[in-house]
Amino acid sequence: MKNKKLLSAVLTFALAASPALLLSGCSSTVTYVDNNGNAVDASKAESSEGSPDSDSSSSGSSDDGSDTPVATPADTDSSVDASKFGLTDKIEDGTILHAWSWSFNTIKESMADIAAAGYSSIQTSPANTCVVGEKGGMQLYGKGKWYYHYQPTNWKIGNYQLGTEDDFKAMCAEADKYGIKIIVDVVPNHTANEKRKVEQEFIDAVGGEDELYHKNASKSIGNYGDRLQCTTYTLTGLHDVNTENPKFQEYFLSYMNQLIADGADGFRYDTAKHIGLPDDPKDEKSPENNFWDIIKKTDKADTIFNYGEVLQGDNERVADYINTIGHTTASLYGGAVRGCIQRGKMLLLDLEDFKVGGSDKVVTWVESHDNYTGDNSYTMTDDQIVLGWAVIAANGKGTPLFFDRPYGSSPDNQWGDMNRIGAAGSDLYKEKTVVALNRFRNAMVGEETKMTNPGKKSALMIERGSKGAVVINAGKEDLALDTETALADGTYKDTGEKNGEFTAAGGKLTGTVKAGTVAVLYNEGYTDPVAIPTVSMDTNSFDLSGGNVTVTLHVSGADKGTYDLNGTTAEFSDGDTLEVTAGENGEGVLKLSATGNEGLTTNHTFWFTGGASGNAEESKSEDNGSAEIPEGATEIKFQKPDKWGDDIHIYIYQPTPLVEVSKWPGETMTKNDDGTYSFYFKSDEIPDDKALIIFNDTGKNQFPKKDGLNIEAGKLYTVE
Repeated sequence: MKNKKLLSAVLTFALAASPALLLSGCSSTVTYVDNNGNAVDASKAESSEGSPDSDSSSSGSSDDGSDTPVATPADTDSSVDASKFGLTDKIEDGTILHAWSWSFNTIKESMADIAAAGYSSIQTSPANTCVVGEKGGMQLYGKGKWYYHYQPTNWKIGNYQLGTEDDFKAMCAEADKYGIKIIVDVVPNHTANEKRKVEQEFIDAVGGEDELYHKNASKSIGNYGDRLQCTTYTLTGLHDVNTENPKFQEYFLSYMNQLIADGADGFRYDTAKHIGLPDDPKDEKSPENNFWDIIKKTDKADTIFNYGEVLQGDNERVADYINTIGHTTASLYGGAVRGCIQRGKMLLLDLEDFKVGGSDKVVTWVESHDNYTGDNSYTMTDDQIVLGWAVIAANGKGTPLFFDRPYGSSPDNQWGDMNRIGAAGSDLYKEKTVVALNRFRNAMVGEETKMTNPGKKSALMIERGSKGAVVINAGKEDLALDTETALADGTYKDTGEKNGEFTAAGGKLTGTVKAGTVAVLYNEGYTDPVAIPTVSMDTNSFDLSGGNVTVTLHVSGADKGTYDLNGTTAEFSDGDTLEVTAGENGEGVLKLSATGNEGLTTNHTFWFTGGASGNAEESKSEDNGSAEIPEGATEIKFQKPDKWGDDIHIYIYQPTPLVEVSKWPGETMTKNDDGTYSFYFKSDEIPDDKALIIFNDTGKNQFPKKDGLNIEAGKLYTVE
C-alpha cells in the first residue's frame, strides 16, 4: 500500500482531459482525434469534451503522429522458427517483459528482439479508452502523462497513447509467430478523476451514473486498513466503480473477451486490492462482493493467466487474493530485493520467502512502474537492476517481470532523453547478462531451487538442481569461490560473459566472480543465443527547437542498416551521420532497421519534437496557461497554501435547494505552470449567480471553512 500512497502525489496531478492535438499537413488548423481515429476540426467541437482516440472501429493508421509508424508486412519475417528461441509454453515458467508505455506498434516492431532476449511473455500498458490529457501531449511526464491510460473513460480497446484495436490485433498476431504470450493491464476499479470525461455510452450501458459508482465513491480513503474504505472509497481522486453492478460486470467481461479474441493470453488487474473479496464488508449498492467471479467466466478461462496488483502494508489480504485470482504481486519482496542489492547484503532471510503467506503464486519484480514513478527506485543504477534481476530470474519459484525503464534514463534523468509515450524504453532488457538469465530460467524449468551464501554475505548462489547455478556478487570486491555445490562435475563458462570459467569437481565449485557482477553457469540445455543485429544512434538531444539535430548511426550484426526519416528511406553504414529535421507536423520521426544473417529484423523508432510547425501550435495552445479553456466557461483560479496537499479539488454547489456539480470533495483542479490551479465552470447545472465554491485538498484543509464563496470571473482566490 505504501507505493500507492506515495504515488498519489503524482496521480493527483492528473489533469483535465482535452483533445489530442495534431497538425494537418502544413496548415495551422488545430484538430483532434475522435474515437474513430479521425481528425476533427477543433473549431467545430467543444474542446472541454475531448474524448479518447480510438475504439474497436479504429483503423491501424497512425497519421496523427502519436504512435509508432505502422509496420508493413515486409517489416517482419512471416516464417519465424519460434522453437529456436527456447521460450516456455507457460507464462508462469518464463519471464515477462513489462513494455511500459510502449505502443502496440512499437511492441510489434520489437518482437524479434524480445524473443531473442528470452522473454516468454510481454505485459502491455492499459488498452482501454482513456482520458486525453495535456492537449494530447505524448511525454511520459511533462506535456503528457503516462498515467492517463490508467484513467478509463470507457472499456473499449484503443487509446491515443498506445494505438488502435487493429494495432493491438497486429501486435498479438506478431507475438504468436514467436511463441510469445501477451498480458494486458486492465483497470476495473475506477474511472477517470473527472466524471464528465466518462463516455455516455458506457454510463448508459451500466444503468446510469448513480449505478456506476459505489455509494461512497466520492469519499477519499482515509484508512487503507479499513476494508470497506479500501474497496469502495475513492483512490487518489479516481472514482470507485461499483464493480458488483451486474451491468458493469457484463460490460467489462465483454471488453476482456474482446481482448482475448484479439490475442490476449493474460491479465494484470490494476489496484486489485481495492476490489472486495467475497467476505469483505459490502457497499450498500452491493448485495454480494462477486466481481472476482467474472474471471472464471472469460473465454479460454482455463488457459488465461491472471494476477492482481495487491500492494502490501495495510490489511491487504494478499493470501486471500492469491486464492481468489490465481496470482498477485509481491511488493514487499521487491522492496527486500532492492534493499539487499543497495546494501550489498544478500541475506537469505530476506530473499528466500516471498512474504505473501507461503505461496509462490506471485509475479516478482526488482521494481514496478509504481516504484519507478513514485517510490524513487529510479535512483538505482542499471548494474544494480541486473543484480536484482538475477535474484528473481534464477529462482524457479514466482514469475519475474522486468520493468523496462524510459529510453536514455538514469538516476539523474528519471524520464529519459526522449521522454516519449509509445517509444521503446531502455535497451537494458536485452543486455547480455539479462538475456543469459532469461535463457537460464527457461532451460531450468522443473529443477528445484536452493539458495546459499557462498563465503560472504555480499554474495548469493542460486542452484537449480544439479543442472545450473547463478552466483551474484553484490559486494565491492571480487569473490573467489570455493564452495559446496550440487552442480555436475565439469567446466562452466559464464554465459553472461562477465566472468571467466568455473570448475565443479567433487562437490566443490571454484572460480572468481567479479565485484558487482553475475555468473550464469549451466551446460545441459545450453545453446548459443539467437543472433540478431542491433541498431542505435548517438544523441541525447531530441529537441528540434534550436534547429536540426546531428546523430551518428550505428549498426552491428549486419552489413547495412536502413533509416526512414519522415518518410524518406535510405541505407546507412555504421558510423554514418544524419541531420534529423522536423516533418510537416513539427516532429522528426526516425526509424532504424537492420536484418541479420538469420533473417531476423531489429527496429527502433525515435521521436524528435519542438520543430517550427509544432512550436507555433504549442505557443498558441499555451496562451492561457497549462489548462485548456472550454468555450463559454468561466475560469476559477486558486493559489493553494504551501502546507496544503497537491490534490486540489473545487466543490461547487447551490445551497437551496441543494444541487451539486459533484459530491464532496468535488472536481479535481488542474495545476498550471505557475503553480496556481484552474477549473473551468460551465453554468449548465447551476447558474453563476447561485453557485458557491469551496476549495479543498481532500484532507483536513478547506477554504472557506463553512459557507462557500461566490464565483468571480478572473479572480485568483487565495486563503485569507
